[in-house]
Amino acid sequence: MPGPGTGAAGGEHGTGGRLARRGLLAAAGAVAPVVTGLAAGCTRSPARAVGGTGHRRLLRPVDTTLHDWQGVAQVLRRTGAMWGPVFRAAYPRTDLRVVSRGIGVEPDLAVRSYVALTRYPDGKTLLMGDIAVTEEELQPLTDALQAGDLAQTSIHKHLLAHDPALLWTHVHALTDDPVTVAGHLMTALKTTRTPMSPPVPAEIPHDFDAAALDAALGGRGTDYHGIYKFTFIRKETLTDHHRAIPWGMGMVTGVNFQPLGKGRAAVNGALALIADEVQDAISALRRGRIGIVELHNHTLTEEPRIFYVRFWAEGDALGLARATAAAVRCTNVASQATPAYTPAPK
Repeated sequence: MPGPGTGAAGGEHGTGGRLARRGLLAAAGAVAPVVTGLAAGCTRSPARAVGGTGHRRLLRPVDTTLHDWQGVAQVLRRTGAMWGPVFRAAYPRTDLRVVSRGIGVEPDLAVRSYVALTRYPDGKTLLMGDIAVTEEELQPLTDALQAGDLAQTSIHKHLLAHDPALLWTHVHALTDDPVTVAGHLMTALKTTRTPMSPPVPAEIPHDFDAAALDAALGGRGTDYHGIYKFTFIRKETLTDHHRAIPWGMGMVTGVNFQPLGKGRAAVNGALALIADEVQDAISALRRGRIGIVELHNHTLTEEPRIFYVRFWAEGDALGLARATAAAVRCTNVASQATPAYTPAPK
């Protein structure tokens, strides 16, 4: 199958691209559900079937390899990694020293940008991403994104009181020419101080019991050089404009632990929820003394509508895992192994 690295500019991304960039996203292939049932106090109704596909054929992503994305990878200055049918590249903000509630926040816990791309049978490529910026960088970045016809679908925070002040903006495009769109994204990123060289992550030792965290959360975490990450995917098929959104595009629940020593950790992440689950999930987090940061959307027209509750807390790592697990159990998700993060310098 020819890769998406070439193609004529224009199509749905060119001068009429304001309509094109609204076409979205896809959820995951079948995964054996690990987190099932409801926690005490959870009253969500049974999961609804996804609507919005009408009588049109649902487009699902095609399988690709890193070779298919060589042109995009060269523009993005990243080797990238495949998350199922999704090509992903990460940009940790290693230039920043972020402190939240007295804790130095590692880039892979909460201060990183990413871009994800997947291809459909009609030859179009969907791009989604999340860009971490300082307050001073947001307006120049916004101008560059808009000039490149990349939609901004959310602007919000990931952390409570923190310094420097940061914001995160989600981006979206649907295009016939992913190399050109990747170039527009890089132009926007270069308005910030985001490091362009592939990162060489530092190893962060942890003394908490990772196996105990796995058992508490009903999944298997992935060690990102010391940041211990869990991913849970929605069991529904998420769609937008008749396109299925694979989980690798980022519409997932993430629970991330940064070790603080002596069995303690900071936990940060977001629950991906349908409307009926939001209040139960917030209540479960607060019963576990987990702080609520934001309730927001990442995208504009997906079905079913997905809301994100971002959270933060610090304390005993196992206690935090049990508290977040109670909230995860209020949602219709399954555990998904997170691919290992192994960036290779180019």
